[in-house]
Amino acid sequence: MSTIDEIKVRIDIVDLVSEAGVKLRHAGKNYTGFCPFHDNKHTPAFVVWPESGTWRCFGQCNEGGDIFKFVMKRDGLDFKEAMQKLALRAGVEIKDYQRESPQQKEAYEHLRKLLEDAVIYYRSQLFSNNTILTYLREKRGLTDSTIETFGLGYAPPGYDNLLKHFLSKEYSQQDLIDSGMVTVRENDEARTYDKFRNRIMIPIRDENGKMSGFGARIVDPNDIPKFLNSPETPIFSKGRLLYGLDRARKPIRAADQAVIVEGYLDVIALHQAGYENVVSPMGTALTEDQLRLLKKSTRRIVLALDPDVAGQKAVLRGLDAARSAMDREGELGFDARGLLKNEARLQADLRVATMPDDLDPDEIVARDKEEWKKLIENAKPIVTHVMDSLAAGQDLNDAKVKNQIAAQVLPLIEDLPNAMERDTYRQALSRMLRVDERSLLSSQVQGPVAKRKPRGVEQSHKVVSSGIVAVNPTLKIESYCLGVLLRKPELLYRLDKRMQEADLTALAVEDFEYTDHQLLFDVVRMAVEQDEKDYHHYVMTHVPESVSDLSKELVARSDNLDPVEDKVLDDLLARFMDLRRANAMLNVNQLRFLQEEDQQQGGANMKLYQEQTLQMTRLLHSLDQAKRKLSSKR
Repeated sequence: MSTIDEIKVRIDIVDLVSEAGVKLRHAGKNYTGFCPFHDNKHTPAFVVWPESGTWRCFGQCNEGGDIFKFVMKRDGLDFKEAMQKLALRAGVEIKDYQRESPQQKEAYEHLRKLLEDAVIYYRSQLFSNNTILTYLREKRGLTDSTIETFGLGYAPPGYDNLLKHFLSKEYSQQDLIDSGMVTVRENDEARTYDKFRNRIMIPIRDENGKMSGFGARIVDPNDIPKFLNSPETPIFSKGRLLYGLDRARKPIRAADQAVIVEGYLDVIALHQAGYENVVSPMGTALTEDQLRLLKKSTRRIVLALDPDVAGQKAVLRGLDAARSAMDREGELGFDARGLLKNEARLQADLRVATMPDDLDPDEIVARDKEEWKKLIENAKPIVTHVMDSLAAGQDLNDAKVKNQIAAQVLPLIEDLPNAMERDTYRQALSRMLRVDERSLLSSQVQGPVAKRKPRGVEQSHKVVSSGIVAVNPTLKIESYCLGVLLRKPELLYRLDKRMQEADLTALAVEDFEYTDHQLLFDVVRMAVEQDEKDYHHYVMTHVPESVSDLSKELVARSDNLDPVEDKVLDDLLARFMDLRRANAMLNVNQLRFLQEEDQQQGGANMKLYQEQTLQMTRLLHSLDQAKRKLSSKR
């Protein structure tokens, strides 16, 4: 039995939920209560299934999961943190998943201590320089309290101020180099100098508040670049950090929304104005790792673009790939296709807000605090933003202009996984261009962008039933399917295609009921959507440490697969259809019960429950049709 399975066996989900303040009452084999994640005092739409160890809210949240997901959502934790918390409760010993050796960990803590001391050093330099202080107070509108809270400082001119200061302490020259604050002169390892000179220093911390590095802004407008970050170090990776997230995590969860702006000083000014759900990337195009950090707290993310960034202009030059301009320091990249792919993969809601009047976010909030709030509330979906950007200033009566806009927008629309969204955006595009929607469909001579074909697959052996410890049949099916996909990730592409042919949505993390399975499926999905590595190698090198043992166990159970890959594919397809059908039937039965309860309470949620029931009924009909076709094929 894996550590995760042992935790599931030892912890009663009914006890866990009840201890969180949810009053549960029997409803047949299940329990119902009021959802702890949103206000609802009418109908108990929160359901717990003790047999499977899962829960779901049929109300405003419309979310569900297992004990891990419940603790993650309740406490704002990631999976690893939730597992550690539940393991302690269950009395299950888990091994340390820290990748660094004790010696490495000690070395990294030494670097963090050096960086903390550097914060103090740079701060002392700032408060002894009235010119820079005046700039921050009067030009940027920052209060002394804000300057102190965010630990702002100043690196004085000169090549060895910091070097001399810390060499006189207990730190070595190598420590300073490893921290990224001192640079070795090219072609002369004996010559070192301060990396940051005559710049405003902004401490950068990870999501837990630990020092990682610095961002540095110019004081002299003639200096370049405008922003300079610490170099990549063992504790600073700009693609995996978001500035301000340590302070923004709780406000993001409270607002259920994160806002991403370009500049560090924009973040600080907005926090000072009371908008604390704001973060910033490290000056380059957004990465999936950064979006995943935010997804721990919310699925609603707004990208607030400055009016003059290169990424905005790139939209007007085409959307086939990210532009090189998006990797320049100090410019927040806008890659519409990349954002859409992340939106689908992460099951997030990504929107774009554009700043007016050539103003930066800090200038807008200084002009009118309420204006910022309205701008974020009016943020547009990515496709709508692209359509508006391309149409701005264009003659939409010109047939060639219409054709050019359609040629750039239609591929984006076809990238969307949801059929209803695709239809809605096609209709919007046809209205904007004032053309018949059928002409847009016929103009797609190349069709949707084709996914890369899977690499050659290794043949395996015959399918055998996997022996999962847990008795829940859903868990057994999920475990088997996931084991096959971990072994042969390339099958996911063909599964998605077969699902599409059956008028069903592509596989997603929501097809898995258990959080650990969702994490592993997410890795499989990422593997088939990247181009750099062999799919299987990508999976093996990107499985989170917290579920590494589980992944190996699941792969081992899928050791004897049928040598005929089409049979394996048919088997997987049938099992995923069974999973969806079982889940839909469970939901339909529960919704009927909730409707009866709601009717007795006045029917406040009746429309919502009826809509959900209709969706589940349609899904059941589609699944039954697809299953019949699959059976006749066999």
